[in-house]
Amino acid sequence: MIRTLSAKDIPAYLDYLAAERRDHARWTPRRPHEDSATHWRTMFRVREKDRREGRSVFFALFLKGNPREIVGHASLSNVVPGAFQACHLGYALRKGHEGKGLMTEALRPILRHAFGPMNLHRVMANYMPSNRRSARVLKGLGFRREGLAKEYLRIAGRWEDHVLTSLVNPRWRPKPT
Repeated sequence: MIRTLSAKDIPAYLDYLAAERRDHARWTPRRPHEDSATHWRTMFRVREKDRREGRSVFFALFLKGNPREIVGHASLSNVVPGAFQACHLGYALRKGHEGKGLMTEALRPILRHAFGPMNLHRVMANYMPSNRRSARVLKGLGFRREGLAKEYLRIAGRWEDHVLTSLVNPRWRPKPT
């Protein structure tokens, strides 16, 4: 099950973030104030405004039958309209749910959303070279490797290299104005 979050989801989201920080510290940058419910009430309002204005969309992933426990997330962010018509894809899955095909299953409709209602031409996703699971997920979805960015993102206090990939919508046409 995939949906956006609201203020009522803050306790579940804080639980998810604690697990993500514990289990994915080697892949994920630490963000300030992420333990605060007050911070996330504000952030959810910002995310909703960004979604309405076409700048980004954040999805939470739930297992069917358990709409309370967040098991992952995916986001389409840094949307650049106009001549570029592209965004970045980010995602993570809670430990214990990895390796079952859940992320691939979740990303398919999210990519359809990017290429359909969002009318994007390109979705970019980057991963650390040692993250073989992300490499497999992206390759399975048709992403193509475009290069290696040296010291691309600061994670756990170190600048880490990232593999750059993208998926291009071959049927993209500009929406009439």
